[in-house]
Amino acid sequence: MKKSDFNYELPEALIAQAPLPERSASRLLVVPPGEAAFVDRQVRDLPEWLAPGDLLVFNDTRVIPARVFGNKGTGGRVEVLIERLLPDNAARVQIGASKSPKPGSRIALDAGGEAEVLGRDGEFYLLRFHVAGALESWLLKAGRLPLPPYIHRDPGADDDERYQTVFARELGAVAAPTAGLHFDDALLQALRERGVEFGHVTLHVGAGTFQPVRVDDVREHRMHSEWLNVGAALVEQVRATRARGGRVVAVGTTVVRALESASHEGELRPFAGETQIFIFPGYRIRSVDALLTNFHLPESTLLMLVSAFSGKERVFAAYEHAVRGKYRFFSYGDAMLLFPEASK
Repeated sequence: MKKSDFNYELPEALIAQAPLPERSASRLLVVPPGEAAFVDRQVRDLPEWLAPGDLLVFNDTRVIPARVFGNKGTGGRVEVLIERLLPDNAARVQIGASKSPKPGSRIALDAGGEAEVLGRDGEFYLLRFHVAGALESWLLKAGRLPLPPYIHRDPGADDDERYQTVFARELGAVAAPTAGLHFDDALLQALRERGVEFGHVTLHVGAGTFQPVRVDDVREHRMHSEWLNVGAALVEQVRATRARGGRVVAVGTTVVRALESASHEGELRPFAGETQIFIFPGYRIRSVDALLTNFHLPESTLLMLVSAFSGKERVFAAYEHAVRGKYRFFSYGDAMLLFPEASK
């Protein structure tokens, strides 16, 4: 299985550069299993596709203002993107600079204080921040929102609210769980009135989610590590949903990764810790019955995950339909509702 098997042509004009004024006004491509025709709707129509007793599972992670700027001792400019907060005001980061900083060197931060380079951690750097107070609190005041690299503009005031889900509460992500961005209070209320229940997991999306697959053989790819928490309350909700014949519907690929990471021999159990799970065709997803997700980058691990869930041929036919129909792609783009392959 080659990386190029997951490539597709996407006109750059279809990459959404900003959110729509209304979250739930995004388009929704419904992809039923088998040979059934695709259905073009809007996200606000989601309640029509769910039944009383179904369980929607959201990722309640909250995005950190994780981008900061500074200068090396030589005067060279540095951009720091935090990947993971660590104890003692340390962090795992990506660094953008003309020359790689050396261990022991320091970066004078534009917002005050400095960051000491401790060393490397694979493709990342380890920094210790010498700033006023706890790093997490300092970032909330001094950091900038890390919009994805395919959004070619600086973040504005609206992004501070729109690049968070309305149910975000657990601070720790550096990228939004984008399928959740489509939900607003009106849609959540309509789903409640439909009899749909809500559950939450936490998976702190890392900057590694934007890293390309660098090997030709997909099976040789090694995923970045992300922290997740699937609590006992959610596990009990899933069990109760299954018992009454309801469906578990994941809002986003991060929810799928969290639930699959917490599943052992088909049984979901409480779990908190790191995951490097890589889901691609050949892997059978057992934890969810439907998936709401955005459109993903060519050759990305997320496109491989949805191909594993609904079948590569079916998914790529849906993507062709979306390109022809001028759907909006990626983080601020439109969504699709997927079901498992008919043979599952």
